[in-house]
Amino acid sequence: MTKIIFFGTEKFAAGILEALINSAKFNIELVITQPDRPVGRKQELQKSPVKLIAEKHSIKVDQPEKLKEYTLPEDIDLSIVCEYGLIIPKRIVEAPKFGTINVHPSLLPKYRGASPIQSVLINGEVETGVSIMLMDEKMDHGPILRQDTLKIDPDDIYTTLAEKLLKTAIFGLLEAIPLYTEGSTKPQIQDESKVTFCSIFTKESGKVNWTKTAQEIYNLGRGLEVWPGLWTTFQDKRIKLLQIKPVNDNLAPGKILIKDKEVFVGCGTGSIKLITIQPEGKNQMSALAWANGCHNLENTLMI
Repeated sequence: MTKIIFFGTEKFAAGILEALINSAKFNIELVITQPDRPVGRKQELQKSPVKLIAEKHSIKVDQPEKLKEYTLPEDIDLSIVCEYGLIIPKRIVEAPKFGTINVHPSLLPKYRGASPIQSVLINGEVETGVSIMLMDEKMDHGPILRQDTLKIDPDDIYTTLAEKLLKTAIFGLLEAIPLYTEGSTKPQIQDESKVTFCSIFTKESGKVNWTKTAQEIYNLGRGLEVWPGLWTTFQDKRIKLLQIKPVNDNLAPGKILIKDKEVFVGCGTGSIKLITIQPEGKNQMSALAWANGCHNLENTLMI
């Protein structure tokens, strides 16, 4: 049975860990995840999704702040990394008998970095996938053991695409590990001429620029659905755009129109139909309910 150390933190990684635990081929000796972090207004410490899975199965967990001085246990066959979030030194990557495998939800060398699922949606890609690769000292740079391709549906959002990619990743990883450790797989070097990198997102990344096309704004919302979300301002107050749809009707950028009991906002090309929103300091509501409560709405721009 292959002895594995698992590095991971987020929800996608927790799904990978659960699948490895449930397989009869592997023994998870140790889980390494980020330290518990304060969240919410009360700043209460919260365990990572990966830690919760490990504890559920009574697997030992380590949570180092950094790995610079960290030492892995001996007699480990393989490390697996997915959504860990901290730099792993070369000596730790190379310590296990078969090195370290990374599970990356993109078709490498495209979208190297920490936000591939968000980035493919924002960029309007129609295809993505999962790469199972051997790690080296560079980010998402090592040779590929296996890739599986996945079609992106036009209305996929981060949550739905991540679920599809997780199923693809689990299938690919469980197939790839024994083939690799048995020497039946020849790793393929990545084509450096085709490398692209993911963006780094902040809260400001979700602010709508109404001069963009309706499709570009819609794609931004698809990618940033979980965090930070899509938002705009109206009369100096922030409004979260929870559910929207691009349409072909042309309005001036930022101009608001109520038509047939529906609310539209103009873009650089086309318009966005607002369906569900959440004004600052209020609960989420239908866009029409919000619009009916506003004064002089159609003479004011969203910015």
